[in-house]
Amino acid sequence: MSASTNLPLSLRRAGNAFVRGLFDLTHNSVALIGIAVLFVAITLVVRPELRQVGEIRLFGWLQERQLELTGLVSDPVASDRATAANPQDLPKQQASLALWLSKKYRIAPEPLSALVAEAYDVGTRVKLDPTLILAVMAIESGFNPFKQSHVGAQGLMQVMTKVHSDKYQSFGGQFAAFDPLANLRVGAKVLQDCIRSAGSVESGLKYYVGAANLEDDGGYAAKVIAEQSRLQRVAQGRSVPVWTTPMLTTREPVEAAPPAPDQVASDTKATVALN
Repeated sequence: MSASTNLPLSLRRAGNAFVRGLFDLTHNSVALIGIAVLFVAITLVVRPELRQVGEIRLFGWLQERQLELTGLVSDPVASDRATAANPQDLPKQQASLALWLSKKYRIAPEPLSALVAEAYDVGTRVKLDPTLILAVMAIESGFNPFKQSHVGAQGLMQVMTKVHSDKYQSFGGQFAAFDPLANLRVGAKVLQDCIRSAGSVESGLKYYVGAANLEDDGGYAAKVIAEQSRLQRVAQGRSVPVWTTPMLTTREPVEAAPPAPDQVASDTKATVALN
């Protein structure tokens, strides 16, 4: 057999040998990767602290990459912290209230939906009409969760944080006064105690605003009750005009005289929180 005949045969044999070697190498590499992955998985199960360190480093690396690409640090749980809900997910009464309040007070319907739903939930627990809770929020702050009066009444329901600091302990401390849901819950509890002590809603509102021992509360109770009446009609499906002009009016604060011993001193405010 000539050399020219043997050359293609040699090339074929060399090619076959190369292919087999490549297959063996690839197969062994896949096997090694599989073994490595299995080993890492077992290690992470046995040593959870290593998994935690790895997750922290990975998350840090992802944040760095996000910052490089967009200039923003990612926060995937930000939407979970937001006080917001879809009004379409609410019962009809609550959705109607959220949308009406949104138009009147020029607040986005999503956060108002969350507040309306919370007012109904809290109202059931403390045995208060949820429209009363919403009316107090409307008159006190116009649904501004960051509002503060000159005497220290803070948040949606303008609770005196220093007076009621103990009520915020279960929410993590006094800064929770600016968390809408925490402020709503504490304010509803204060309002409940005031009404129980005073014996009626109207008198309880005078306690709430700090005018328990005064003949005149500056019209505060009347404004809250009037707003509650409108909200009740909205909840009933009736057409109620929306005034986009702010309903809050400027008036002098009402200073509360020292309460009688049988009054709930800690559950009254030192001033009308209206500016």
